Amino acid sequence: MNHLQSYRCSWARHPLEIDYHDREWGVPVKDDTRHFEFLILDAFQAGLSWLTILKKRSNFREAFMNFNVKEVAEFDARDVGRLLLEKGI
Repeated sequence: MNHLQSYRCSWARHPLEIDYHDREWGVPVKDDTRHFEFLILDAFQAGLSWLTILKKRSNFREAFMNFNVKEVAEFDARDVGRLLLEKGI
């Protein structure tokens, strides 16, 4: 058992959760794009497991223009319609 395993939360069981836990969970974020990414992911997580969101993370990245807040701010009704039909998110 390495030192990270001894401090790992019990919810981190799947490889994606373990990687997220060990590299991102509780790590201060100072980048606005990264904050926006977590805002989007957290919003979509409501009612789902975090593992479900982690599995779809690359789909969210693509759907939300690499979490570029300026591009997303310019989304119009067509973009919203596209997102509503996006099965990957």
